[in-house]
Amino acid sequence: MRVVSNAQPESPYAWLRLAASLALMTLGGVGMYGVIVALPAVQAEFGVARADASLPYTLTMLGFGIGGILMGRLADRFGVIVPVLIGTVSLGAGLILAGLSQSVLQFALVHGLLAGFLGCAATFAPLVADVSLWFNRRRGLAVAICASGNYLAGAVWPPILQHFFEQAGWRATYIGVGIFCVVAMLPLALVLRQRPPAITAAGQPGAQQVSERPLGLSPNALTVLLALAGVACCVAMSMPQVHIVAYCADLGYGAARGAEMLSLMLGAGIVSRLVSGWICDRIGGLRTLLLGSVLQGIALFLFIPFNSLASLYVVAMLFGLFQGGIVPAYAIIVREFFSPREAGTRVSIVLMATLFGMAFGGWVSGAIFDATGSYRAAFVNGIGWNVLNLAIASWLLRASSRVPMVARAYRG
Repeated sequence: MRVVSNAQPESPYAWLRLAASLALMTLGGVGMYGVIVALPAVQAEFGVARADASLPYTLTMLGFGIGGILMGRLADRFGVIVPVLIGTVSLGAGLILAGLSQSVLQFALVHGLLAGFLGCAATFAPLVADVSLWFNRRRGLAVAICASGNYLAGAVWPPILQHFFEQAGWRATYIGVGIFCVVAMLPLALVLRQRPPAITAAGQPGAQQVSERPLGLSPNALTVLLALAGVACCVAMSMPQVHIVAYCADLGYGAARGAEMLSLMLGAGIVSRLVSGWICDRIGGLRTLLLGSVLQGIALFLFIPFNSLASLYVVAMLFGLFQGGIVPAYAIIVREFFSPREAGTRVSIVLMATLFGMAFGGWVSGAIFDATGSYRAAFVNGIGWNVLNLAIASWLLRASSRVPMVARAYRG
């Protein structure tokens, strides 16, 4: 393997890797967003109920979360290029085979295993963890830029896929996109062939050692606590993101207005991630998490008294601006308090927890609506989960102020 001569943190090569990672995450996101756009066409094609047609999305999201841990471990051991190459080939094969499926079950299994578990799982958490290893002074901003690829995928892929679904059909589109992803992603993956300098330095004599008890906790206990915080923040986050369209329809404004608010929310989320990354470089991951948690709680509360059409647009934009930086902050916290050799696995575990929070939060909000006939209680439930996230973030911040710097984990 050829070694890049200027492969150092903050170097031009580090920024090139960041650009490649952003592109890979945006391209890989088709595995997650494609199945959403294809849902009506797949339901009509196979003549199944809406619940059965939703199975591919469920399996894809489960594979996306669980597969991220496997891909993170592979990245820690062999470098991020290995899971990205596996993910590229698997994603392309999964989309092609999905386009050739003869039943909704076959479509769901191919999507869940190849496009989800082995495919797009490799283009999220492992890339975020890898980027964190290539930056020191601008680590927060770099991680935020990389994590924005997930939102960019949500903005770019649905209109493209819908256009080609209408022009060529969903099967031909799936096959074509599968081929395109392999052709486009393989050269980008080769940019990531160099091992991070933090990994190399960690194995040299005299390298800073990792505390066995970061923040006074065992590494696994801290990981579990961060994962619980991830679940809590994303149960709260999912309420507006998953149900804003239905909420607007129930209020009589129509689903189209809700879709516009969702787009506004996600667009503001990109801005939020970049700004939060800049803030994170100045105040650290824990303070950024705490700030984001407070602001997200405020935005959730604003949904309760303000339900006019104009005010909902404003609150949706504020929610996007307030919450976009929370999830990337977890990657920064892991990088601050754990060894770089464990970054891929531990970031993947915490980010899998955030995905579980989104999935569970979307379901439980719907269940609360079914039980009460209103989304008011669902918003209150979201605020309650947000308070739990706020409590964990506050406790961790206080713990960090009590633990001497020499007892903290690797910060290089």
